[in-house]
Amino acid sequence: MSVTTRFAPSPTGYLHIGGARTALFCWLYARRHGGRFVLRVEDTDLERSTPEAINAILEGMSWLGIDYDEGPLYQTERFERYGEVIDRMLEDGTAYRCYCSKERLDHLRADQQARKVKPRYDGRCRHLTEPPADAVGDPVIRFRQPHEGHTVVDDQVKGRVAFDNAELDDLIIARADGSPTYNFVVVVDDMDMGISHVIRGDDHLNNSARQANILKALGVEPPAYAHVPMILDAQGKKLSKRTGAASVMDYRDAGYLPEAVINYLVRLGWAHGDQEVFTLDELIEYFDIGEINHSASSLNPSKLDWLNQHYMKTLPPAHVARHLAQHLGALGIDPAAAGAPGIEAVVAAQAERSKTLVEMAENSRFFYQDPDGFDEKAARKHLLGAAEVLDALSNALAEVEHWQADAIHQAVTGVAEEQGLKMGKVAQPLRVAVSGGPVSPPIDITLELLGREAVLRRIHAASEWVRVQAET
Repeated sequence: MSVTTRFAPSPTGYLHIGGARTALFCWLYARRHGGRFVLRVEDTDLERSTPEAINAILEGMSWLGIDYDEGPLYQTERFERYGEVIDRMLEDGTAYRCYCSKERLDHLRADQQARKVKPRYDGRCRHLTEPPADAVGDPVIRFRQPHEGHTVVDDQVKGRVAFDNAELDDLIIARADGSPTYNFVVVVDDMDMGISHVIRGDDHLNNSARQANILKALGVEPPAYAHVPMILDAQGKKLSKRTGAASVMDYRDAGYLPEAVINYLVRLGWAHGDQEVFTLDELIEYFDIGEINHSASSLNPSKLDWLNQHYMKTLPPAHVARHLAQHLGALGIDPAAAGAPGIEAVVAAQAERSKTLVEMAENSRFFYQDPDGFDEKAARKHLLGAAEVLDALSNALAEVEHWQADAIHQAVTGVAEEQGLKMGKVAQPLRVAVSGGPVSPPIDITLELLGREAVLRRIHAASEWVRVQAET
């Protein structure tokens, strides 16, 4: 059997982290088995579905690198097809018209709740051959659910789950205005698109019996189901926007690489031995539905930071640089401006010192903009009294013939020897002078990236600051 999976988001908001994990699991399973991955947009909720939300979903998937073989397919473009299937079911007797008013159904529900009976439709119209005398308005269409026996779902994550058919409602598959309902259109889509495996959140587990029975009524074998446990926040509670139920693009804006987010997502509920870091090829080779955890997984922000730093250090600097450029731009920095250091070289110099691209961009600001001041503590410790050292550094660096790290290092060590000082007593004042703070990459690499003109300008500014402080 060829494998076809689908990701079917409702475009009523952004692509959140749970939806992204579902899409990833579906994509990996299809890729591993040489199958198809379909993107289906379930946009039948016309009041809440928006073009902006659709774009947000597509943007999130694109950023993560989750491509699809078919789609995006829109349910709103398939209403004619749904109508055809409903007509067929009415003819076959697997569906029927229900004329019950809202008032009657509300009264029925209230009575059942008062008797502590599970609320469900009582089947009043199930055997009608014509409208009742009190019928008002257009009827809804209900699925004639089998009421005997059990429906068994051999879920590939949850195991064997049996549903008592007597507990399953004759659900509405088309409203009075003719518009189809969620559980019905999902079934028709899965049937028409040849979906072999439905991988989705376990909040849909109860829908699986109803959907499987509709498929059987249509003469189609239900797909294999795999219901994935939810993601919890770091405290083991249900996700909220405040505790991690964020848009995938929020993770991008927070400075995470897509490779890190992919690796992080797949490990929320799936494992392959003790391995923590995976290439994409490894994920495709190893991923299997049967290895998905049965219980919910909790977010671990520190693990995401660790993964992100790993990828910033190990991915090609050119790749990281493409993502860093956006965060530099957010700081008002043009990394391609004349005289600016090469962004790839900045990435190579800063990768060990940053957990996120936002942090890397902020730490790299001084490479592109002269500091507008000095860290107070660092300046007090390293600059005050260092005017003579700064002047000697300025003279020595002005004479460097080839502005490269080795030659710069020799010039700085030469000043230390001449002044009779340890290297730190020379390098730290220089670092504060050119960066504004006490931390930077190795000083020779820092100066090479800044360029001679910027270095001499900043040393001069620091010397003037020291002299002004001495006079006050």
